[in-house]
Amino acid sequence: MTNLRVDLDYSGIQNKELLDYQKEVKAVHQELYSNPNSEFDFKGWLDLPINYDKKEFERIKKVAKKIQKNSEVLLVIGIGGSYLGARAVIEALTNTFYNMLPAKQRKYPQILFAGNNLSPNYMNDLIECIGEKDISINVISKSGTTTEPAIAFRIFREFMESKYGLDEARKRIYVTTDKDKGALKQLADEEEYETFVIPDNIGGRYSVLTAVGLLPIATAGIDIDKLMLGAIEAKSRYLDDNIKYNECYQYAVARNILYKKGKTNEILVNYEPKMAYFTEWWKQLFGESEGKNKKGIFPCGALFTTDLHSLGQYIQEGKRNLFETVISIEESKTDIKIKKDAENLDGLNYLEGKTMDFVNKKAMEGTIEAHIFGNVPNIKISITKLNEEAIGELIYFFELACAVSAGLLKVNPFNQPGVEAYKKNMFKLLGKP
Repeated sequence: MTNLRVDLDYSGIQNKELLDYQKEVKAVHQELYSNPNSEFDFKGWLDLPINYDKKEFERIKKVAKKIQKNSEVLLVIGIGGSYLGARAVIEALTNTFYNMLPAKQRKYPQILFAGNNLSPNYMNDLIECIGEKDISINVISKSGTTTEPAIAFRIFREFMESKYGLDEARKRIYVTTDKDKGALKQLADEEEYETFVIPDNIGGRYSVLTAVGLLPIATAGIDIDKLMLGAIEAKSRYLDDNIKYNECYQYAVARNILYKKGKTNEILVNYEPKMAYFTEWWKQLFGESEGKNKKGIFPCGALFTTDLHSLGQYIQEGKRNLFETVISIEESKTDIKIKKDAENLDGLNYLEGKTMDFVNKKAMEGTIEAHIFGNVPNIKISITKLNEEAIGELIYFFELACAVSAGLLKVNPFNQPGVEAYKKNMFKLLGKP
């Protein structure tokens, strides 16, 4: 497997500080695993890697193959947890320029996204991008009334019916929603769209390994069986309530220790552009789970070495309320060797024979060392390589760590009451009855 490892050597945290949390960790663990499959506690993701609907899982793979055969584009309509997880996995595990590749080279449909903003420019550009291509839609919403995806689906439903006619449009629209209720479920039943279920006991930001994420991911040609195997590996590895043996819990506790020391902002750092949207998924996971009751670590992200040329100065010498969690991918899928240049005007001949990945790794090591010197603690999370198993394991690792970390903060990691505030104001300004 991927051999995910947590390294706290650069965090400044002593082992005794971790072990002092054992009693609290055990209590959070027991609460978390009490009745994990209840429809009311939103903890269904805990057992999801082994306790999922196997028939629906096979249907997801079947529909993905159908879309691959009859569509050049799969348009995913959703916001927040309804699209971030899928996009994170797809961008991590496909060609960096996947959507730009010619169809023969790409092999699978372009995966495009809508319903995650209210920009008319984005929408019109998207329609222009799709053009005359054959398209299928996967609309994802628990209720069907969330403003951004609801508007996008209204626009693209009309687009599909105009392009294909009512009957063919119905065959190209797939709905992921509540199993029994809601506006989208009602519409899907009336129009006889094929539907997939958002489980009642799994919240949006924990839903990437359900049909919410799996249908778009499978359509992009990614092996969802291996993705689930990675999550199973993580589930089995992090069952021990003893912090001494549970690296996932060590990460959760380390965050809280640093938080109490005034490190209120966590930067998730990647040195691989493919992981940019994984950072976006992680930001929602921790931001919505912990940011309550005037508490919580502010989650942000950086892509190094790119952001070292913009944010590097602040991280090195700015306000000392930061710590970093660095994801290190030990084996690059591809590499390029640096060759000797006769003129050496760029002064790079000292790198002759070395690879870009080697240089990238040394940049990471040098940055960690510099930031520690600048009083920015670092937590390092290493995975062997970037593949389905690794991403599946990393997803489950962060989901569990997030739930435990929130538990230590004594906030509910499964609700998001603050999200409603802007909606109430927006609806009032729009004159919603």
